[in-house]
Amino acid sequence: MPRGPRGEKRPGDVIGAAVMVGKIATGEIDDLTTEDGKNAAAVALGRMGGKARAAGLSARKRREIAKKAAKSRWDK
Repeated sequence: MPRGPRGEKRPGDVIGAAVMVGKIATGEIDDLTTEDGKNAAAVALGRMGGKARAAGLSARKRREIAKKAAKSRWDK
């Protein structure tokens, strides 16, 4: 059986892959990775990170960061 980028076992044929997708859909097995091999829980936490960081910053600091980002974009 071929191995994915993180060493997980994956079916080598189309039918085996379809069976695996069916098992994931019915909950027989857990698919803890996203398409690019990252941990789904870590990706979800990463999405929340920006909001949490913005909530902890002062308005002045957020404005400075935004100006720096805009300047960087427009300098290209």
